[in-house]
Amino acid sequence: MSLDELFSHIEEGKQTDLNLIVKADVDGSIEALRDAFNKMDQTEVKINIVHAAVGGITETDVTLAAASDAIIIGFNVRPTGKTRQVAEKEKVDIRLYRVIYQAIEDINAARVGLLSPDIVERDTGIAEVRDTFKVPKAGTIAGCYIVEGEISRDDKVRIVRDGTVIFEGNIDSLRRFKDDVKSVRSGYECGIGIAGYQDIKVGDTIEGYQVVEVERTE
Repeated sequence: MSLDELFSHIEEGKQTDLNLIVKADVDGSIEALRDAFNKMDQTEVKINIVHAAVGGITETDVTLAAASDAIIIGFNVRPTGKTRQVAEKEKVDIRLYRVIYQAIEDINAARVGLLSPDIVERDTGIAEVRDTFKVPKAGTIAGCYIVEGEISRDDKVRIVRDGTVIFEGNIDSLRRFKDDVKSVRSGYECGIGIAGYQDIKVGDTIEGYQVVEVERTE
C-alpha cells in the first residue's frame, strides 16, 4: 500500500483506516508525530500507528507493514541492509522525512484523500414549457424555450409546477425541429420528452441537473 494508491482505494470503498509504522531518530520525534496525528479529525478516516520505535527501518518493519497494509514513515532515519529491496518486492511504501511538518502534511493529504466524496447536484439549465404535443409511440413532448443555461440529453431533470417539484427523472428525447440533438442552449427552442412521464403541462419548468462527485478538502 502506498500513499498514492490510497486515493484509488477510496473509490473502491476499501480503505477507511490509514495504518502507519513510525521509525525515528529519537523518542521526541515519535511523540511529536503521534501528537500531530492524534489532533487530526479521525471521524471518517482512522489513523492507526501499528508500530513506533527508535532506529533505522528494518526488514522486520517491512514485513509488518506488508501484513498490516501500512505505510512506513521514517524521520531522520534510513532503511538498513536490504530493506529497500524487500520493500519493493512487498510493495511497501517507505516515506523518509527530515522535517516533521512535511510528514504531517503528507499524512493529512492522504487522510483527506480518503474522505468520501460529496455527492452534489449541479444545475445545468432551465426550460419553460410553452406547448405540448402528442407524438405516436413517443407520447407527450414538451415544446420548450431554454431560458437559462444549457439542457443536455444526458441531464437528469426536475419538473416544477407552481414552485413545487412534481417529478424527477431522465430525458427520453431532445430535439431541435426534427433532429435529435445532444444539447440546447439558452435562447433556443426545443422539444423534450421525459422518460416515464406524460403529464407535462404548459407553464411547467424543466430544470436540468447532473449528479457529480466533488473531492472533499476537509
